[in-house]
Amino acid sequence: MLKQRVITAIILASGFLAALFYLPAHSFMILMAVVVAYGGWEWSALANISSQAIRGLYVICLTLALVLSALWLGFDTAKVSGNLIGNLFGNHLRSVLAWACAWWALALLWIQGYPSSALLWGRPWMCAAMGFVVLVPTWVALAALVLMPGGEWLVLSVVLLVALADIGAFFSGRAFGKHKLAEQVSPGKTWEGVIGGVSAIALVTVCYALFVASEQSQWWAWLLLAGTTGLASVVGDLLESMVKRHRGVKDSGSILPGHGGVLDRIDSLTAALPVFTLLYALLYEHLS
Repeated sequence: MLKQRVITAIILASGFLAALFYLPAHSFMILMAVVVAYGGWEWSALANISSQAIRGLYVICLTLALVLSALWLGFDTAKVSGNLIGNLFGNHLRSVLAWACAWWALALLWIQGYPSSALLWGRPWMCAAMGFVVLVPTWVALAALVLMPGGEWLVLSVVLLVALADIGAFFSGRAFGKHKLAEQVSPGKTWEGVIGGVSAIALVTVCYALFVASEQSQWWAWLLLAGTTGLASVVGDLLESMVKRHRGVKDSGSILPGHGGVLDRIDSLTAALPVFTLLYALLYEHLS
């Protein structure tokens, strides 16, 4: 099982990095839209939609939402027009990301209130709608980042921050974990693990800001960006855990041997990406 998990992880990481750095930005966006659409297929099952036809319709509607979002936000012509910074700072995009971050604040309340909160979101139609609010901003944030100058490195930064938060939380939680973070949702997660994950991010980020970044005096901006993104990733992970627990399943799917489903791999990113992208937009002058 461990060997299978490692092999799958290597294949996924290699494929993702190859696509990120060698595909044109718009091709990468389309590939990620396919990934998100498949995540929608898994989410429809978590929403307790049993009909294959309705699940297929759900994926079609989700894909259409991604296409309309790209057209509305100008992603289709961003590279051609050269209006990359304008798109990132545009009112429409910032509004989408701000609403997404507000949604994650609400999701945190639902996580804290589980299982009682399931009365609000547990019905299939409500859970299905929640999938749109989770997945569409994830792709929008990813697309906005990859269209930026150096966007490949920005996307990789988010992925590495989430991985660093997971690694720090794993070792810190195993060594010191006593106080449960959300016992009804994910019994294995502890506050000590969260502190360890954020501490690992803080250490690496400060070292980067002081010794690698072009403007060392703005270390606080990098730390704010990275630390908030790491905390957001925990909420994304917990939300999917809550939905899976309510549905009574361990994994969102089985397409990835040793890892479960697509949602099991991107759950932390669903919250981290919108938060990172919005903060990057707001702090751009300090980070550039």
